[in-house]
Amino acid sequence: MSDQAQSLLIIEDEPQIRSFLRASLAGQGYRPIEAATGQQGVELAAQLRPDGIILDLGLPDADGLEVLRRIRAWSDAPVVVLTARGQEQEKITLLDAGADDYLTKPFGVGELLARIRAALRRTAASQAGAAPVVEIGALRVDLAHRQVLRAGVEVHLTPIEYRLLAALVRSRGRVVTQRQLLLEVWGPEYTDSPHYLRIYMQHLRHKLEDEPARPRYLLTEPGVGYRLRDE
Repeated sequence: MSDQAQSLLIIEDEPQIRSFLRASLAGQGYRPIEAATGQQGVELAAQLRPDGIILDLGLPDADGLEVLRRIRAWSDAPVVVLTARGQEQEKITLLDAGADDYLTKPFGVGELLARIRAALRRTAASQAGAAPVVEIGALRVDLAHRQVLRAGVEVHLTPIEYRLLAALVRSRGRVVTQRQLLLEVWGPEYTDSPHYLRIYMQHLRHKLEDEPARPRYLLTEPGVGYRLRDE
């Protein structure tokens, strides 16, 4: 394996899952680093500065949220969190605290690798200066000129619809919580008004999706928020 391979720190206490992740990542050309406890994970993150981090919440020695906050105090490396089913509020808290994405156990290796690739791409784009034009399928968003095209035809959005779409474009591929979107698009006084978000998301889907009831671009993460498809 090349020394230039991107390094990924796995913070996971279960040996079987670590072995599965190690083999899956190495097989795709990544350089896996392993930590069996939260404390060890924080120390290795500080010493080795990995390109990305996979963090399991069910650690024996530390709360996953606290591990995330300790890493986020100095690191911008993308963090993908592994969670159990039915922990929507925990997912929201983690995303608000700086996690880039999450996967619910059990998960497939294909989905894991796709989430990791998307998180690493976002970090690279941010460091290089995000491109003002984003194209996803038939959708083209020019942030510099505030122009939205669907299959080459300009789509006219209201100011709120555009701000909502732009917020998702800037975080494309990443789950954005309802609270984050309400705060960014409407302001702090609207963070407890999720019905605004649902209404305007419906408007956007009717303007941008071929089948609004089966969206291809503007995806719902149930109980958590929304995601703009990245690939």
